[in-house]
Amino acid sequence: MMTVKKVALGLGTIAALIFLLLASFSFYFYQMVIERKPQAPWSQNTKLTPVSMENNEMHTFPVMAMAISPASPEPAYAENSSLTGQTLPSWIESQPYQLWTVTSGDELKLMGYYLPARIPTTRTVILAHGYSSQALEMGEFARFYGEKLGYNVLLPDARGHGISEGGYTGFGWPDRLDYLLWIQEITDKVGPDAQITLHGLSMGGATVMMVSGENLPEQVKVIVEDSGYTSVRDELAYQLKRLYNLPAFPLLPAVSLLTEIKVGYSFSEASSLKQLEKNHTPMLFIHGALDDFVPVEMALQLYEACQAEKKLYLAENSSHGMAFYTDQPAYEAIVEDFISLFMGHSPLD
Repeated sequence: MMTVKKVALGLGTIAALIFLLLASFSFYFYQMVIERKPQAPWSQNTKLTPVSMENNEMHTFPVMAMAISPASPEPAYAENSSLTGQTLPSWIESQPYQLWTVTSGDELKLMGYYLPARIPTTRTVILAHGYSSQALEMGEFARFYGEKLGYNVLLPDARGHGISEGGYTGFGWPDRLDYLLWIQEITDKVGPDAQITLHGLSMGGATVMMVSGENLPEQVKVIVEDSGYTSVRDELAYQLKRLYNLPAFPLLPAVSLLTEIKVGYSFSEASSLKQLEKNHTPMLFIHGALDDFVPVEMALQLYEACQAEKKLYLAENSSHGMAFYTDQPAYEAIVEDFISLFMGHSPLD
């Protein structure tokens, strides 16, 4: 009898230790991956030229712009981007812009930079940046759309990033609903004739894929996703194995439960694949052939899942999120050729 009690006590002790270890890991992983990262202090960037529209005139006004500090601690789950941690590209610094604001369904104040085209047009792109990044780091993409294609450009800061509110990273899932708000904002301000392209990079690529499964308005004509993942669970499981040689179970379910309790979404529901099955918008898939951060196999699965008109571009000699920088002329040509198929004549042109 005493032996049975000792065994039961021993098993109970082991179970308690496992629970404590699992709980400790969950909180640690949540803080490292989900919780908002420390940002550089607010600083005045005199090169940025903010503008507002009053009585159809442009007016400059002082605004504080967030800059990424090279000294900021890098998260364990960091994207392989040549821009992360560096100063903002010089072209974007010199552009006049309007600072737009929307309020999310959970009452977060989200911010976006709007660059109107030099020649009025209804063609507009909404860019989606990557994990632990900010909108203005998409400056070279904005330049391509703004200068070469003559588009209006909107660069939102995702929740938990840049100058937007939010204490956590949504990995594209709650962000998909935020992007519906930005789409509506474009429709309201550019007009019902707006022709919208969505273009996202890495986490931004997942974001635009996740929003594709929602009931998109007719103004959204085409989507470009670059280096996105199949689901949050798949990507985090891959990173656990790649970085720490740890299994997904039972670690990820525990972190996912904590995330659901704290911020309202689980890793399993945040699926680009499931959203693509409901997508009807033409989509261009771009992925680096040498990507070992979001494996190429995910791009192939995503392409296969999409039932709309589609094209896949695997960029040779390109690692994660670097296709644009590895061969910019080829990247721009492929994007321009694909989106031009679905963007009609602008009545303002």
